[in-house]
Amino acid sequence: MTSFDPNAAATEDSGVFGLPFTEAESQLVFLPIPWEATTSYGGGTSNGPQAILEASRQVDLFDSHVDKFYECGLFMREESARIRQWNEEGKALAQTIIAEAGIIDGRPDLQKALARVNALGEQVNAEVLEHTRQILAQGKIPGLVGGDHSVPFGAFQAMAERLPGGFGILHFDAHSDTRDAYEGFQWSHASIMRNALDRIPGIARLVQVGIRDFCEAEWNYCQEQGERVRVFFDADLARRKFGGETWNQTTQDIVQALPKDVWISFDIDGLDPQFCPNTGTPVAGGLDFREAIHLISAVVQSGRRIVGFDLNEVAPDPEGKSEWDANVGARLLYKLAGFTLASQGKARLRQ
Repeated sequence: MTSFDPNAAATEDSGVFGLPFTEAESQLVFLPIPWEATTSYGGGTSNGPQAILEASRQVDLFDSHVDKFYECGLFMREESARIRQWNEEGKALAQTIIAEAGIIDGRPDLQKALARVNALGEQVNAEVLEHTRQILAQGKIPGLVGGDHSVPFGAFQAMAERLPGGFGILHFDAHSDTRDAYEGFQWSHASIMRNALDRIPGIARLVQVGIRDFCEAEWNYCQEQGERVRVFFDADLARRKFGGETWNQTTQDIVQALPKDVWISFDIDGLDPQFCPNTGTPVAGGLDFREAIHLISAVVQSGRRIVGFDLNEVAPDPEGKSEWDANVGARLLYKLAGFTLASQGKARLRQ
């Protein structure tokens, strides 16, 4: 770092956020996962990690919340060529099923395609699990960059192994993501939290924020979980705001629902669509960028520890005319990294 100028412009061949670190020198490692096989509306999230990497070089390193956390070292691994290949195969097969709305009775060809897509999802989970284990074994912090929202399942598994006392997930999203094998896809992006709760007992609590698009079955499922799931619906957040409650008061309520150790799972469509117009399934409403940052800051100020995070569903402009989605994604990723490092005592919050 002696010759590195944090105020200088980044070069195109520099690392994430223009930083010069190797993985060995870094305390936080980003894991890009170019997977979106089961997306059924808009697409492009498999290109999100690369777009965020490129946009990250435009982010100023000085941060108003956390002091010089970039000095801890931030590094993004190369994309997995295998996952990229699996994604191309899986997406082509999945589209044949999606075209039939998941109705495949009497269609051996579609049943075979579904079985293959589900098998590919399991392979992605296994690879993410192994990579996350590697990062944790090195004493580093994992930060996943998707891809669709199905990608962090393996990371949840790795963290559950690491934290036998359990941990919570703070889930930013427009959607509940608690559908049971949506359209037949066991590892659907619409099922990530259902899979996590059903298959990973180490997840002690799920706290969802900004939810505004869900089906009756998802509503019932979350109600059946009792205290294990706490949902802060977008409509309720709006009512509290319109009734005169400050966002600071609301965030304190959300934070109090979290356990000591927290994984942040951030679907970019949890934000107002003005910040992510090209994401696959935008929904009117949602959080302002600054509201999300304030909530994450409140988690850290409460003394809770952010053990890792994932950021998903960032899709670049398919026509290449705007870098807005990637720009917002890169800035959110930088904030997540800074607050995570501060929560673990590796960086200092500014007063």
